[in-house]
Amino acid sequence: MYGKLDRNPRELFSRYMGNPILEAGEWPYVINSVFNPGATQLGDETVLLCRVEDCRGFSHLTVARSDDGKTDWRVDSEPTFSRSKEFHEEQWGLEDPRVVWFEPYERFAVVYTSFSPAGPQVSLAFTDQFEEFDRQGVLLSPEDKDASLFPRKFDDRYVLIHRPIVRGEQHVWISFSPDLVHWGDHEILLTRRSGWWDDAKVGLGPQPIRTEEGWLILYHGVRETASGSLYRVGLALLDLEDPTKVIKRCDPWVMGPREDYEYRGDVPGVVFPTGAIVDETKGELRIYYGAADSSIGLATADLDQLLDYVKNC
Repeated sequence: MYGKLDRNPRELFSRYMGNPILEAGEWPYVINSVFNPGATQLGDETVLLCRVEDCRGFSHLTVARSDDGKTDWRVDSEPTFSRSKEFHEEQWGLEDPRVVWFEPYERFAVVYTSFSPAGPQVSLAFTDQFEEFDRQGVLLSPEDKDASLFPRKFDDRYVLIHRPIVRGEQHVWISFSPDLVHWGDHEILLTRRSGWWDDAKVGLGPQPIRTEEGWLILYHGVRETASGSLYRVGLALLDLEDPTKVIKRCDPWVMGPREDYEYRGDVPGVVFPTGAIVDETKGELRIYYGAADSSIGLATADLDQLLDYVKNC
């Protein structure tokens, strides 16, 4: 068992030696950068729904598939899911998807940021094979982003984690809906912490991860420094039946920019996880993250060790 002082939190995640696993130069068409992917397992394939920024500054989503989740990525030859003229909120593009297998619909739910002159908004689409997407439109008004649905209902209600900006404050919120249209019972789930490593703002990382101990939450926290913003990763654990109840929130950050590719890019000093997959046969958690808003990295952790660390924070 790992206690409070028995393990360096920055050793919980191991970066894949082949990082970055996806870069702009490997893309089948001309782009500026690729980062912040949603992730899931579809049969024997790992599927990444990658945020891709074109050379105009607009983002769209493109699928990359791999048999081992690490190498030999097969990237769609053109944008898979791009802005639609019928949806005004997507005028400036689509960003930062989170993917869950949505049990009530038995389909994949993709919650993404739709961007327009009105600001960032939380939007929803459903898909089966990541080839076609059924847009459901905006869930919450701007400014809001960093959102994911939980994969199941709670007391016959859908639940969403998101990050609105309220009175200039950027905390992680949780909200409830009977129909995926009308949202209420909004409350703050995780606050930014003044003076800490996550004192400027916090936001959800990957989709909530169901474990026997609770819902594992990875989130990004930002600290402003003399040389710019630092984006690091923190951990929290929510109750399985009441996701408004935070069982644990760890004090230290567990992963931050360290490697050259995490500092060399459009936005230096950024580690921004948005996709996670649990390999139950290995007991391993794989997280896929944007590095410096320019490439995609992969890091892994032993899930039991990770949960043990969180419980003993």
